[in-house]
Amino acid sequence: MKLPTPLQIYFEADQAGGDAAPLEAFASDAVVTDEGRTHAGHAAIAAWWRAAKEQYRHTAEPCEVREEEGLTLVRARVTGRFPGSPAMLTFAFRLADARIAALRIGA
Repeated sequence: MKLPTPLQIYFEADQAGGDAAPLEAFASDAVVTDEGRTHAGHAAIAAWWRAAKEQYRHTAEPCEVREEEGLTLVRARVTGRFPGSPAMLTFAFRLADARIAALRIGA
């Protein structure tokens, strides 16, 4: 599956299993919304990434990608230490200037 470069960086870092967020894929003022919380800017995104990896020990495997209303939607199989694992989740990315400007993760 061919993903835009910043999304490829994001999912490769996720699958690598480390706790270092792929900040090079994100705009400096990017916003991530996950589990009802919003994380804005590199420091907050890095903290969110580390906390989620520590808590859930998860990985996401992209299964399909499509464009819709200015968003790149990636359906991914997420496996980790959480009830209902594995689960299919949608990663809704908004790209700007070859970086992730916004990411919303949900069912």
